[in-house]
Amino acid sequence: MTITHPSTITHAEAHAHGKDASYDAIVIPEPFPSTEATLDADRVRAFAFAQGDYGSWYFGESPFGGPIGHPLALANDLLFLFYETYNGNTAEGLQTHERLRFRSPLRLGESVRIDGGYVERYENRGHGYVVMEAAATAEDGRTVVEHRGTEIMRTRAGEVSGRSKAAPAGRRVQAAPDTALPTLTRAALGAPLGSPVAGVSRHFTQDQMNVFSWLARGYRNVHTDIGRARDSGVDRTIVQALQQTGLIAEAMVGYFGASWFTTGELDLRYTHPAFCGEQLTVRAALVGETDGVQELEVWIDSDGGPRTALGWARAMVTDDERRPHPVIGI
Repeated sequence: MTITHPSTITHAEAHAHGKDASYDAIVIPEPFPSTEATLDADRVRAFAFAQGDYGSWYFGESPFGGPIGHPLALANDLLFLFYETYNGNTAEGLQTHERLRFRSPLRLGESVRIDGGYVERYENRGHGYVVMEAAATAEDGRTVVEHRGTEIMRTRAGEVSGRSKAAPAGRRVQAAPDTALPTLTRAALGAPLGSPVAGVSRHFTQDQMNVFSWLARGYRNVHTDIGRARDSGVDRTIVQALQQTGLIAEAMVGYFGASWFTTGELDLRYTHPAFCGEQLTVRAALVGETDGVQELEVWIDSDGGPRTALGWARAMVTDDERRPHPVIGI
């Protein structure tokens, strides 16, 4: 008989007896058991490696009085909350839509409670979609981040590669900044609408994707396992949508500064899979300003050709031009 010490049991093994993560298994509403997460030094270092973002505020002083977590540091704790009820290794699908609201930075050493559940499901063009809402709440009761995400579940990655999975209705991202205007690097009230906004560009290695998508916790999927990716009809592993979103958040921290952690909002649709090793470039344009809040169009272009994500970002603009911004470096 082989005896497994409890400390060697992975998250995936612990939840192996959960429901199959299939569209037909979902009930609405379906709340999930709460979980807890702590922003310790290991999480900070692992996330910086996975995201390639070594901003100084995550390792030293920040406008909030010490190290804080990356805006997306809790992203998968929110998204993967359904693993508390479902067997995550049975999940097949891709995220199509994400809304994030950042309300307070998480300080180093702080813990949060994650609450949420499935709130809606629907079918469109033969595919099944499910909507989850979740939030992270600090021990003092303040909300840190809120998430509302839509996932297409009745699909294989190869079936949506090369065509849009989530064509937005109504207003559309034009992605056409006025290149005659200077590129904005910091938010300032009264800047000309249409101005390009500085972005970031990066590719993700398989090692980074493995850390981001929780391979060490025992989860094998189209992000962490080439066999699962090929079974899904593609020849490379797929960068998780929230890992792409981290690039946009990085650009927004650079633009809005500290305000992004307390007033930032993202509304994104993922329009094409992004693959391991592809260079992903965040681009943005200023499209609106009302009552001190600026709105940007944001999108990600891949060197593989297609645009992989698009949507809007907004946050309050502070009047203090001397406000500090993070220094990039290890």
